[in-house]
Amino acid sequence: MAKDRNRRFGDRRDGRWLRTLPSYNAMMPFVMKKKSESSNYLSDSVEITEAERFLRIKRLHGYPGMGILHLFIAAYVRVISQYPAVNRFVAGQRVYARNEIVYVMTIKKEMKTEADETSIKVIFDPRDTINDVYRKLNAEIAKVKGEMEDTDTDDIAKTLMKLPRLLLKFCVFILEALDYFGRIPGAVVKASPFHGSVIITDLGSIGLPAIYHHIYNFGNMPVFVAIGAKRKALELRTDGSVAARKYIDYKCVMDERICDGFYFSQAFRLFKSVLRKPQVLDMPPNTVAEDID
Repeated sequence: MAKDRNRRFGDRRDGRWLRTLPSYNAMMPFVMKKKSESSNYLSDSVEITEAERFLRIKRLHGYPGMGILHLFIAAYVRVISQYPAVNRFVAGQRVYARNEIVYVMTIKKEMKTEADETSIKVIFDPRDTINDVYRKLNAEIAKVKGEMEDTDTDDIAKTLMKLPRLLLKFCVFILEALDYFGRIPGAVVKASPFHGSVIITDLGSIGLPAIYHHIYNFGNMPVFVAIGAKRKALELRTDGSVAARKYIDYKCVMDERICDGFYFSQAFRLFKSVLRKPQVLDMPPNTVAEDID
């Protein structure tokens, strides 16, 4: 997503080391070593009258099944296009700008309680519209559900789980050490559901409210967004009448080391604005912002 740059010493396969980061921010990963101690939590809701109208029109015009999840993903991709620092990550106590927008999603191969879960990773471009998001995401889901074969994630997990517990624990330690120094194998990063830009899960699709889902210490995932079920609310208008509104609650857990609170607030303000007025997602952004060096 960034301009073509030569890979320099200290860069990783999945990101470039931010050498001009202010000293205060560069020090944060040494003070807060794990994501479990550096997580911030955001709870918000968005009124979805316009969003539902927009999605109905999209479904009528050749995008069957386009729903709230597609909208949230497309909105987050648009946020990254304007606020690229939310696509940073911390590894080896350094802050990196991720090279790509990598969405991670856990899915069931069949809609049965006993069906196996797996994960998919979808690469988006900051210029992607909601139509691009729909096409790319659905293609990856169809690939997994259609073939019913193990993904790379499944293959690696099955191989590791054949090991005795102490040996497995040692292998995970080695992977963490390699990840710390940016030497973890590319195949592992490609398959890992713990390395990516964001996980956005639609709990509302199974009738559940939004939750604060932890972000994993393993890997470099910096943001987790959970979407809740739709809910109705009665609101008093200025003329004294009562209006019925429909909302979706969402909750986010964020690694505060990647950027400051003001930056996060501006990014999520744009996120909510796009969700409320999703027509902007029909066209690519006018400009794409680049992260610092």
